[in-house]
Amino acid sequence: MTFHAAENRYETMPYRRVGRSGLKLPAVSLGLWHNFGDDKPFEVQRAILRRAFDLGVTHFDLANNYGPPDGSAETNFGRHFKDDFAAHRDELVISTKAGYYMWPGPYGEWGSRKYMLSSLDASLGRMGVDYVDIFYSHRPDPETPMEETMGALDTAVRSGKALYAGISSYTPAQTLEAARILKEMGTPLLIHQPSYSMLNRWTENGEPNLYEALDAVGAGSIAFSPLAQGMLTDRYLNGVPADSRAAKERFLHENDLAEDKMARVRALNDIAASRGQSLAQMAIAWILREQVKGSPVTSALVGASSVKQLENNVAAINNLAFAGEELKAIDQFAVESDINRWAQK
Repeated sequence: MTFHAAENRYETMPYRRVGRSGLKLPAVSLGLWHNFGDDKPFEVQRAILRRAFDLGVTHFDLANNYGPPDGSAETNFGRHFKDDFAAHRDELVISTKAGYYMWPGPYGEWGSRKYMLSSLDASLGRMGVDYVDIFYSHRPDPETPMEETMGALDTAVRSGKALYAGISSYTPAQTLEAARILKEMGTPLLIHQPSYSMLNRWTENGEPNLYEALDAVGAGSIAFSPLAQGMLTDRYLNGVPADSRAAKERFLHENDLAEDKMARVRALNDIAASRGQSLAQMAIAWILREQVKGSPVTSALVGASSVKQLENNVAAINNLAFAGEELKAIDQFAVESDINRWAQK
């Protein structure tokens, strides 16, 4: 069936400027990490993407290794793009990343110029697009000079294969250094993609913290895993379902669901109920709160395994305001919980 986008798709979604750039992102963006590989029904993927766009979600976030298998999310997205979104290319922000393992040998991961630019070419081929809007260094490389990795991002932008440069999971100090190098090359750092949630608050720590560093260089941020891999939903309030991510030990482990942590999650669920939101909706709204120290988060990056889940998550935009007392109550339970899988060792 031919896709006809909803005419009212821009009427409810807030759009936020990315740092001091000219680009705006929807408050809620869609990540294609878990649910767009070959293990998921193609028609379900299509329904999620179509509904997301109709709800004003104009940003689709990918990476070279999303699947499974690696690369399949980009390939599947390429089919969806050709069928449904090619006519809307100028309305979309499409991003991809390179940094994690993709092929054997010494040039198949991390941050070398050879790997980064080869990966970008492969990503463009899989998606069937001429360029991506944002190309990220997916993780800092402890061995490759940062000048080389940032130089690859600069080349990607200057070649027209990417419009903007981004980084992910860099520390505040690394962020400042990456931004300095990129600025000297004439390609400003647009955005940082950190993990961030009510149970994973590393971005708020340090002098400067990540948001203060980004504010200093004029970059924005988009938070991934705002639902703490499902902990900040109603999925685990009463135990671990047999078909859940935790039961399969997929980026969420049963020890993450220890009683002390889940007691805090249940308390947060009660606060969400008092706001007329689901726990997931409050967790996303909290990510987007204006009161966060330093520059506010530009967008919350959510996943979805169904249209219903997508709609529930996007509905967070209906109540983004927090009273001071609500934030104090949340802070009693929204504490660091040692669940950051992406922390540098």
